[in-house]
Amino acid sequence: MDAMEKVYLAIPLAPLAGAILAGLFGRRIGRAGAHWATILGVAISFVLSLVVFKHIVLDGAPTYNEAVYTWMVSDGIRFEVGFLIDRLTTLMLLVVTFVSLMVHIYTVGYMHDDPGYQLFLSYIALFTFSMLMLVMSNNYMQLFFGWEAVGLASYLLIGFWYQRESAIYANLKAFLVNRVGDFGFVLGIAAVLAYFNTLDYTEAFAAAPLMKDTMIEIIPGHQWSLLTVICILLFIGAMGKSAQVPLHVWLPDSMEGPTPISALIHAATMVTAGIFMVARMSPLYELSTTALSVVLVIGAITAFFMGLLGIVQNDIKRVVAYSTLSQLGYMVVALGASAYAAGVFHLMTHAFFKALLFLAAGSVIIAMHHDQDIRHMGGLKKYMPVTYWTALIGSLALIGFPGTSGFFSKDAIIEAVHASDLPGAGFAYVAVLLGVFVTALYSFRMFFLVFHGEERMDHHTREHLHESPRVVTAPLVLLAIPSLVIGALTVGPLLFGDWFGDAITVDPAHDTLAHLGEHFTGAAGFVLHGLLGLPFWFAMAGLATAWFIYMKRPDIADTIQRNLAPLNRLLERNYYADQFNDFFFAGGGRRLGRVFWRAGDVTVIDGVMVNGTARGIGWIAARIRHAQSGFLYHYAFAMILGLLLLLLVFVIV
Repeated sequence: MDAMEKVYLAIPLAPLAGAILAGLFGRRIGRAGAHWATILGVAISFVLSLVVFKHIVLDGAPTYNEAVYTWMVSDGIRFEVGFLIDRLTTLMLLVVTFVSLMVHIYTVGYMHDDPGYQLFLSYIALFTFSMLMLVMSNNYMQLFFGWEAVGLASYLLIGFWYQRESAIYANLKAFLVNRVGDFGFVLGIAAVLAYFNTLDYTEAFAAAPLMKDTMIEIIPGHQWSLLTVICILLFIGAMGKSAQVPLHVWLPDSMEGPTPISALIHAATMVTAGIFMVARMSPLYELSTTALSVVLVIGAITAFFMGLLGIVQNDIKRVVAYSTLSQLGYMVVALGASAYAAGVFHLMTHAFFKALLFLAAGSVIIAMHHDQDIRHMGGLKKYMPVTYWTALIGSLALIGFPGTSGFFSKDAIIEAVHASDLPGAGFAYVAVLLGVFVTALYSFRMFFLVFHGEERMDHHTREHLHESPRVVTAPLVLLAIPSLVIGALTVGPLLFGDWFGDAITVDPAHDTLAHLGEHFTGAAGFVLHGLLGLPFWFAMAGLATAWFIYMKRPDIADTIQRNLAPLNRLLERNYYADQFNDFFFAGGGRRLGRVFWRAGDVTVIDGVMVNGTARGIGWIAARIRHAQSGFLYHYAFAMILGLLLLLLVFVIV
């Protein structure tokens, strides 16, 4: 094993070591020992990710694709733990480890007084390990391990405050909804194994073009493209993990977990797993226009309609959560338009500014003594200057203000969709364009209500308002820097250069980014072009609308809410998606279970096999018991009668 192989192995194992130390030996090493173990583990991963960046990107080393451990060989198929380290993996390593490191540091301040401090640190380090195993995998078995491991970690963390009934409901909801997506995901992997006879990415990608015209019958008499089926099944898994309609319902409820885990789930782990997976599977998706169109339309629906829900939310974390749903829709739209680089680029920029917004929201929640209702806030700018300016940077990046990181990635997605000629691209373009206005409206509604205007908190809270401690504000500042500059620094190589190399495959007929690249003149030119584009003016219109309605004329908001009560109720109740799921999915499952219980358990097993058998034997015994009278002449009569019957049978035969 050479030096770089040891580096690759240490990247996921360092957080795992921290998780084990904090989780199993937390009481012995104490609070300080737990946070030093986990922070050091993730910090080592981040530093080693920088080493990988230098080796793969700066030094131009070839892609590493090797097995680390062979678990099993069955019928010639190898089940292995292995690493694929290319430029896509390198980018994901940097994003996951840096954001996770900031969250770990922030946790020291946010969870300081929580009795489950060591356990929480152990869980988030385990979460980081799981995500790293997922993004570094070179085969479907390890991908599935990481996929399920991040699901387990999210379940543990969303329900961390298990004393709350709402937290238990939320983590169970996340677990069950993701099982629906994972059912499709495991069927997709099974189809790959069945038809390609391998679980290795490289071998599967090489075999895929040979299977392009292969048709299969799922329903007798109906032919389906094999690759379309595989891609859609894999995408169903991504719909669960990356919270796309209709499997989006778990993500807003994940706010029941502590704020640090909300930041980690929404920025660098869990929800980005689906985006990464589709980008990694680009050699398969490029062979199915139907699958790309499905991805495109689902992403567009999520981007626009989930953004609308953010307008009516009053919980500060839920506003940011619905913005995550909407931004994930933008990433999925990019994948559907074959602009994989733009989708991954937005994943990166979004990770920084979304983690920043969540941690800023957590800073506000600390100052407000854990009151999360933005209607009880206002005027916090003068009390919390660091939180204010970092939240402003995050909000501007979220709406795509020119020059911020979100501007470059979001505008690239919108323009790529505009240039696409795939079925559904026209609808997707309108949806993501209108989504810009909606994003600016709900983002600055929250920003103005929290930091500007009249102070609406109670007297006791106002007297104790102050900026959060440095252990909380330092990660905000460190995340604000890339939220501002990372887009301008990387837009050229990531979108229009050869950054990803062979890590992403795009059919020349679908390559919308190549078309955009013909007009790219640098970051400054991109900004100037953006100032003249529709997305910028839609964003400014949303910002101005938020300022006018919520700062100048708050009575307008009350009038709109009163006059459009049915629409407002529709949005507040998430388009009744929860009620639908409770009635048809969860409720339907319970009703079906009761039918099988009554028909199978009560009627057949208990009624016939157990109780029925017992009752039958009892009935027979009761009848036979009357024959045992105890009188000798009864027995003699029975013997004579039996003998006569035997003689009768003998005579007849």
